[in-house]
Amino acid sequence: MRHLLVRLTAATLLLAATTAHGSLLSGEALDTAADVLAIVVLILVPIVAIVVFWLVHVLPERFAEKRHHPQTAAITCLCLLSLVFGGLLWPFAWLWAFTKPVAYRVAYGTDKAEEWHEEMAQRAKAGELLQGELDHLRTELDAMAAKGALPPKLKQIRADLAQLEAAPAPRAVEGGGS
Repeated sequence: MRHLLVRLTAATLLLAATTAHGSLLSGEALDTAADVLAIVVLILVPIVAIVVFWLVHVLPERFAEKRHHPQTAAITCLCLLSLVFGGLLWPFAWLWAFTKPVAYRVAYGTDKAEEWHEEMAQRAKAGELLQGELDHLRTELDAMAAKGALPPKLKQIRADLAQLEAAPAPRAVEGGGS
């Protein structure tokens, strides 16, 4: 009796089942949705992929600029070449951006870009540098001058720092003045 009841219930459920639909849309709406999806896949996805590929390939250049790498221009060139060659050179640009330019320091007396020296000189003139940072900047410029590789801008910065060192520190006016 129990088996009969189960079989009758199953047969009733099978007969009462509705038809299944593969999509929420039908007719023209389904065709329109398919057209929109095709446009997105064929046009938008490649554009997004190219932009992401490009953004990833300029990362070594950005890190080199942030770290004041003296060979940033060459790293930028390697990043552009990597774009042309499908990313094969990108690991070399990445490694180059994060290596300490030891040979550059031996040849030129510094491992920082010229912009770093200019920025530090501006901070020194504004009185924002600690004495240790100022001494480090002077040491870098002196080492570069000893190697004979001091560009005109940095020669001027070195002279300005010498004047800052020779100038007496400004004293606060006492008594409120007249």
